[in-house]
Amino acid sequence: MRPIARPGEPDKRSLRREILAVRNGLTADDLRETSAALAARALELPELARAGTVAAYVSVGSEPGTLALLDALRAGGVRVLLPALLPDNDLDWGEYRGEGSLARVRHGGRMTLWEPAGERLGPDAVTTADAVLLPGLAVDARGMRLGRGGGSYDRVLARLERAGAHPALVVLLYDAEVVAHVPEEPHDRPVHAVVTPSGVRRFRQEP
Repeated sequence: MRPIARPGEPDKRSLRREILAVRNGLTADDLRETSAALAARALELPELARAGTVAAYVSVGSEPGTLALLDALRAGGVRVLLPALLPDNDLDWGEYRGEGSLARVRHGGRMTLWEPAGERLGPDAVTTADAVLLPGLAVDARGMRLGRGGGSYDRVLARLERAGAHPALVVLLYDAEVVAHVPEEPHDRPVHAVVTPSGVRRFRQEP
């Protein structure tokens, strides 16, 4: 992928459009190669290596691929939780038991997601995770993450804070999506690390 060049300081909406345009130009081969590399780099993280439970997500479209990572975590004995989108944009959770345990769910006219087909564990299940893998579009040098704007993971982070839970927060991105600056709002919280196909970058001390 070519680096993303942006004059000035675009707002969140402009930055989202720019990054999504680059992602939409990726080929199936690009997605396969980056998915394998991303899984290998992520598994080098001590926070994942020692985790008993990891809250993750199933990538869709041109997002950095996560299925290889989910399968590797599960093969290593990690309990993997996956989100299910609720009507108010909050997230419920279910356990990942392999690719056959996923159901394709269409949410109105908005999006189609792969979600866990089994028992729902409730929105608070994420507070049991030792690490939370976050989707995103960019992260900056401070660890501030740019999401898609739906607010689902803002709720997750707020729920963790209320519960006094301190899992490792890790965002999965392409190399060019580590940028100089991401516009932030008062509710935004930094992540601990970003994993890209070429490696890992940390932003704060381990929790």
